[in-house]
Amino acid sequence: MDRADVRQRAGASHDRTPSPTLAECFTRGWAESAQAAPALSGAAYAAERRARLSARFPSERIVVPAGGLKTRSNDFDYAFRPHSAFLHLTAEEGASAVPDSVLVLEPTGSGHEAAVFTRPRSPRGRGPDGTEFYRDRRYGEFWVGRRRTLAETSDALGLTVLPRDDLARALASPVPTRVVRGQDTLVDAVVPAAAKEESELLAFLAESRLVKDEWEVEQMRAAVDHTVVAFHDVGDELATAVRLARGERWIEGTFNRRARLEGYGLGFETIAAAGAHACVLHWMRNDGAVRDGELLLLDAGVETDTCYTGDVTRTLPVGGRFTDAQRRVYDLVHAAQTAGIAALRPGARFGDFHDAATRVIADGLDAWGLRPGGPGPHDRSLYGRYTVCGTGHMLGLDCHDCAGARDSAYLDGVLEPGHVLTVEPGLYFQPDDLTIPAFLRGIGVRIEDDFLITADGAVCLSSALPRAADDVEAWVTAARSGVSGRR
Repeated sequence: MDRADVRQRAGASHDRTPSPTLAECFTRGWAESAQAAPALSGAAYAAERRARLSARFPSERIVVPAGGLKTRSNDFDYAFRPHSAFLHLTAEEGASAVPDSVLVLEPTGSGHEAAVFTRPRSPRGRGPDGTEFYRDRRYGEFWVGRRRTLAETSDALGLTVLPRDDLARALASPVPTRVVRGQDTLVDAVVPAAAKEESELLAFLAESRLVKDEWEVEQMRAAVDHTVVAFHDVGDELATAVRLARGERWIEGTFNRRARLEGYGLGFETIAAAGAHACVLHWMRNDGAVRDGELLLLDAGVETDTCYTGDVTRTLPVGGRFTDAQRRVYDLVHAAQTAGIAALRPGARFGDFHDAATRVIADGLDAWGLRPGGPGPHDRSLYGRYTVCGTGHMLGLDCHDCAGARDSAYLDGVLEPGHVLTVEPGLYFQPDDLTIPAFLRGIGVRIEDDFLITADGAVCLSSALPRAADDVEAWVTAARSGVSGRR
């Protein structure tokens, strides 16, 4: 096997090895560039979360990795986004997060000492690591930007910060240990599998995110506010989208541009589904046309710099007016969402808003003569042929946040002040579904808003977006005529 073949199999780059003279040149002539690293805005709240974690698992070591880079192709990686549990317990920000960082809570006689093991700033000079800053495409400062020094990271997070090279030694001592597995190969290798029951740790970490603290509520408000602005951007670009062969891509790009401008990026891949594509719940190809007379279902969310995300859906009449059939479906979904919203209150079962919305849709379909399975003994679950999924979910650091929580705390639990969730009923009439009239086939409608449960009810965080059909028509018509007032 020749050298070129070895490089190809290893996924190596096309870069050439620098000459000794150039390598020597890189070792000298660099100015000091220390930076101030003020404490992150959420650091104090993260400390409180770690304290609750410590109290839940006394005398046990807790290991929560941030995760590492994932290869997209050869020597290019996907953008790094830390594990949500790591973010929640450190308040780290996406742009500053360092791949392969690991939070360790080491038990003491009175609780835990917390430390983050991470990569220091790329050293410059001689020695085995002295070339990283200009040669290493994954971690080198000249390739991916400056990392904070360990001291700067400590100042930002309010934590002890140690080099990642010390991690294996720190985890080697025989202490009962719980680990978030599957995120860091070194951690998984050093800590014996199932050293302690890890599902209990994962459940606790998910459930600890159910009730948002004051700082998290601020992040959620910001995420949804940015999302609303991005939806208005899309309205302003509808006229352009209809002129393009792949107008869905134009819609996607319009939303994504705002997400990158205002936050760290997207909370999830944008769903820009025009026409019958709206019947595909997670349509992300976004390669279709956007046509007058059809609907555009846009489901998208901006993720803040702190990695909290919004999640909003609107279904828009591209030309500014719903057809009779489209309006009929839209109004039923809107009525279902309104009923679901009315069921949001502290102390209510999490499932109450879903049940309320589903009853409205079932009654509406019955009135249209679309009872699934026809007349006779009635199985309400059959309405799922046209609704497919649930009516909402928790929202936060993940779009579908807290998914690892136990049913007793989430799906079968009750709403509390500080919960943030979506209400998003939908109807999806597949274009090849022979159980429905032809004039309804290919129509998909979803309406989704984000809500904060308060002591006396619920606040709609996305209320700045029109929701009722008349208001949506007015919004789209104004945007397409260039009189939206936003430019």
